[in-house]
Amino acid sequence: QVQLVESGGGLVQAGGSLRLSCTASGRTFRSAAMGWFRRAPGKEREFVAAISWKDDNTDYIHFVKGRFTISIDNAKNTVYLQMNNLKPEDTADYYCAADVDQNIYTTTTALWEYDYWGQGTQVTVSS
Repeated sequence: QVQLVESGGGLVQAGGSLRLSCTASGRTFRSAAMGWFRRAPGKEREFVAAISWKDDNTDYIHFVKGRFTISIDNAKNTVYLQMNNLKPEDTADYYCAADVDQNIYTTTTALWEYDYWGQGTQVTVSS
């Protein structure tokens, strides 16, 4: 079993920044492609960014490119999402996810491929 614990959400004004963190733990955890998803009020959960376990291969949804950066610290089993120039439409619950079956050099944007999920952290951007 793998546990994912997120932190770093909060309230910020438009144009501000936040950094989300997600740490994976569990006896069986070895490696995983890591992703961030979000669910805005009244909307479906959507992909935001993903990173491979090795080589820092990344994917981003188009509307966060240039504003959000995903990174990983393998030694700490922790993935980060640096969010800059936040907009009110970024308001959502953000979820970390791990795909433990993914090749260590690849990522996936597909929600259904992720095996484990964090509890979510709320991000609110005021205008």
